[in-house]
Amino acid sequence: MPRPTLHRSPYGTAPGGEDVDLLRLDSGIGVRAEVLTYGGILHSLSVPDAAGNSSSVVLSLASVDEYAEKSPYFGAFIGRYANRIAHGRFTLDGMEYQVPTNDRGHALHGGPEGFDKRIWQAEPLPSDDMASVRLSLLSPDGDMGFPGALDVTATYSLDRAGTLAIDYMVTTDRPTVVSLSHHAYFNLAGRPGDVLGHTLQVDAGSYVPVSDDGIPLGPAVLVDGTAFDLSSPRRIGDMFGLHDPQLDDAGGYDHCWVIRTGSAGPGLRRAARLTAPAAARVMEVWTTEPGLQVYTGNQLDGSLADSGGHPYLRHSAVCLETQHLPDSPNHADYPTAVLRPDEVRYSRTEYRFPHLTASGERADSPPEITERK
Repeated sequence: MPRPTLHRSPYGTAPGGEDVDLLRLDSGIGVRAEVLTYGGILHSLSVPDAAGNSSSVVLSLASVDEYAEKSPYFGAFIGRYANRIAHGRFTLDGMEYQVPTNDRGHALHGGPEGFDKRIWQAEPLPSDDMASVRLSLLSPDGDMGFPGALDVTATYSLDRAGTLAIDYMVTTDRPTVVSLSHHAYFNLAGRPGDVLGHTLQVDAGSYVPVSDDGIPLGPAVLVDGTAFDLSSPRRIGDMFGLHDPQLDDAGGYDHCWVIRTGSAGPGLRRAARLTAPAAARVMEVWTTEPGLQVYTGNQLDGSLADSGGHPYLRHSAVCLETQHLPDSPNHADYPTAVLRPDEVRYSRTEYRFPHLTASGERADSPPEITERK
């Protein structure tokens, strides 16, 4: 079986003049990922379908400039705080903090200059059975108004079974709040079109209702009898037809589910299963995070397009963002997002493709690594 490989090459220049690299991770069985050091962006994720035909299953843009100026977080790392913080305010250890607001009067995805706009340092990691690259970022004390300096690493790994994993590790020198996520837009059909015909299953018994500007209304509620009951596979377009006020107000899903922990506790567990029409491709999301934000591209309006000029229209993709619950710093009953100096925050999310028939056997030698020239 071919070995996993990793190749690094120049890609472009960021708005600040910094060089941007592209890292190509190849599983050796047809799954390939392209990652940019700008924003840690997953620029491409090529996955064979059931017939062996390969195409990318994530939305992308053609240049660094487009990602910097126009992107609605396509494929990017999100921080310091994924999702929303109401009015950009929270209190920690008796001190109130104000962070910049950038979404209808609230803070979204870490503010206007979040981790999706940063240059990440890349270090290839030799491994026996996978292609891996560790991206790192130092976020100084006061960055976007958040307390404490953060030392963040996020490692992309692509193994011989075709599983793409992201491992996060975060430390701080002052008490702060942290929720990291990844914002890939998935369309498993691998071609232009909407995801209304995809089926989605979310392994959760409750979700967080939100106001019309995306702020939690209170505790999570049971999904039973609502358009949020995805405990068994449901066609996305069929759920929209139920005309739940929560869906109609948002134009589709833009809500967080509370993932079941199971008897083994809050370790790595399945959060969702997404299936393309005719089961051409199947993807499972596994995570250690407590929540899963499902966003169905409600605000895509055709102003962005793929490299072939096909516009990204409403519901062209679905995001499955593993994270802490939205606005957790203002909800004592939510899983805590507080990180303190004596702690290390670990998190892992995996994207598995069970329709593939890879053996998953270990490689006989480390992956080949080609550095930037």
